[in-house]
Parts: sequence; structure tokens; C-alpha cells
Amino acid sequence: MSTSHDNSFKIMIALGLGAAAGIAANLAVAGNAGAMENLGLLIDTVAHPVGQVFLRMLFIVVVPLVFASLTSGVAGLGDLTKLGKLGGRTLLMFLVTSAFSATVGIALLELVRPGDGFDPAAREMLMRSYASQTTEIQSRTGSVVATGALAVVNQILDMFIPRNITKAITEMQMIPLIVFSLLLGAALTKIAEEKRTAMLQWLDALTESMITIVGFAMKLAPYAVFCLIFGVTARFGLDLLQKLGLYVLLILLGYAIVLFLFYPILLLVMTKRKPAQFLRDAAPIMVTAFSLSSSNGTLPTTIRVSETALGIRPKIASFVLPLGATMNMNGTALFEGAVVLFIAQVFGIDLSIGQQVLVVALCVISAIGVAGVPGASLPLLMIVMAQVGVPPDGLAIILGVDRVLDMGRTVINVMGDVVTAAYINEVDAEAA
Repeated sequence: MSTSHDNSFKIMIALGLGAAAGIAANLAVAGNAGAMENLGLLIDTVAHPVGQVFLRMLFIVVVPLVFASLTSGVAGLGDLTKLGKLGGRTLLMFLVTSAFSATVGIALLELVRPGDGFDPAAREMLMRSYASQTTEIQSRTGSVVATGALAVVNQILDMFIPRNITKAITEMQMIPLIVFSLLLGAALTKIAEEKRTAMLQWLDALTESMITIVGFAMKLAPYAVFCLIFGVTARFGLDLLQKLGLYVLLILLGYAIVLFLFYPILLLVMTKRKPAQFLRDAAPIMVTAFSLSSSNGTLPTTIRVSETALGIRPKIASFVLPLGATMNMNGTALFEGAVVLFIAQVFGIDLSIGQQVLVVALCVISAIGVAGVPGASLPLLMIVMAQVGVPPDGLAIILGVDRVLDMGRTVINVMGDVVTAAYINEVDAEAA
């Protein structure tokens, strides 16, 4: 415990130092094209590789960890009836927290309306600056949207049960992996006990090995986090933040409401835990999530800390947390709802109450399909915008600040999974 908290403290210091150094570097080279180019070279050749070593050490364990932990968790439940009850409660909790989060985002943007009177010149400048990125994101929506009943049905089938599970896994499609793990775990409950025991021992050994690799990676974390944050802030600077400052502050406020008000209420009412202590013990999870901007990348740390520091039983952590890393995206739902309203306001489009309710529903549904990797929500967000008549290419306006907001919404996503796991842990203990 003390070692974990010491490392978290080092990571937080590295986070602050990296942000300060990045902003200072950006200000120092402002207006000097040559110096800006040298700064970019420094980021690409030093900061980026150090950060990537850390990231990739975490990403390489995601697939085996999800497979082993989820399969073991389902098989460990033993009774498939029990699995159905826990699964139903888990999914209901995911839907309720995501719907609340999306409503918070929309309510804040509707109340303050930061997009009203947005400088048209700034709007055009931002759209020109990020037009190429918008086009790239829009091209990725083609693989998301299907036309025709048969195409839609096949796309849904491919999303959950692809013909080639190996291909889906190599492409980091987590939903097929989760479905396969659930099926295998359920099948293990039906085979002979000696065979099931042997398989569970192998799965548990694999899970423990992957978590040990995470321990290796976390020793690099302070240095990697410094480099990752330095790269973001050095390129980001303060100029763009000034243009979109109120929008950014409102979304950060929404994150704070969910993390420090909504989640603590859920913890008090549904688990009888002390929220302050719970959040303090979960600090390593939040710091890792903020640094990586990836629910999947954070998953190894989420499972390890949940079991060791938060007292969530392994069979519950192994079942709920891998599901949540793919299907429970509260921060993403909040962000998407806020962005749709902000861009609508910038373009002078008034969305009715009915359209705003539709946005909440679409945000919840689309968040379920978002991959737990950086920036994965943006293609689906363009689809949501198009459904309510907001120009999808308006997404270019906020792309410059999305990296910072992505880091924040990952914290909300991951902590939503942890709070849900704490609730399911409590329910399962009472039932036992």
C-alpha cells in the first residue's frame, strides 16, 4: 500500500512538472518557427519514445488480462443464474451512470451557453487548422455506419460475434473478446470439476503474470508521465485554451460533479463506504487513467488497485472491470453531450428539448460502442451530431483541446467502472 501511494505521489509530481515544462517550452518558442520545429523534434525523438515504452507495456497485457480475468471471474461465479443477476445489475448501473453523466454535460452547456456569440473569425481559423484531422475522423465513420437492414444486422453480429475472433483481437476489438470470454467462462461451469479447476489455475496464473508486468511498467510511470504530459502541453500552449476556455472549464466542471458529487453519493447510498477514503485509495487508478487516456490501458492498474487497495473481491473485479472498460463510458457520454450542444451554439442552431433528450440517448448508446483507447469517441460523436442537424465538420473547432479533455473523461470512465464494481461487490456479499 505505502509503495503504491509513494509511486502515485511521484506520478502526480511528474504530471505537474511535465505540464509546467511543456507550457514554458511552448511560450519560449512562440513566434519562432525554427525553435518550434526543434521543440517538435525533441518531443518526437525523446518524450514520445519514453512515453510509448510505458504505454505499450500496459497495452500488451490488456488482451490476455481481459481474457483470463473475465473468463476466470465468470467461471468462479459457478451458477449461471447468479451470473445473470450480477450481469443485469452491472449493465443497469452502467446505463444509469452514463445517462446521468450525459445529462450533466448537456445541462451545463445549456445553462451557460458558451458557444453563443463565438467569434466567427476564431471559428473559421479553428476549422481551417484542424480540417485535415476532421476529414480523417470522418473517414473512420464509414466503418461505423451501415445502410440497409441486412448490413446493419451483419454489422451488429460482427461487433459481438465476428467470424474470425483472432482477427478481431489483433485489432483490439474488445467486445468480441469479452463475448468469447463470457462464453468460455460459462462453458467451464458445465464441464468436469477437475478439468475446470486445472483451467482456472492456468487462468489465475496468467492473470497474476500480467499484473506483475504492470508492476514493471509502473516503475517507469513517473518518467513516462512527465514525457507524455510535456508533449501534450508543449504543442498545445495557452493561445488555443484562451479561445475555448469557457467550454473547457464547463466540461471539467461536469467531470468534477460526477467524480466528486455523483460517485460519492452512489458510494454512500449503495455501498456504505466512505467516499473520501475510497477516492484516496483509488488515486493510482485516476493518475494512470489521466496519463494514458485509455480505459483499456488503465485496466491492469484498475484491477490490481481494486483488489488490493479497495477490497473488491477478485471474482467481482475480474467480471465487472473488463466489462466496464469497454461498455461503461460515463465521461465520454458527458463529453459528447456537451460537444454537440457547444457546436450547435457556435453555429446558431437551437436544439429543442426533444432533440436534447435524443442526444442523451445517442450519447449513452454510442458510448457503449467506444473502444477504450485515446480519441475513439470522435467518429461516433460525428454521427450523433449529424442525427440532430449539427454540422459534423464543426468538430474541428474543439479538436485542439480534445487531448486534455480526453485525459479527464478517461478518469470519469474508469472510476465509474470502479464504483460499479464496489456496488456489485456489496450486493454479492449480502446475497452470500
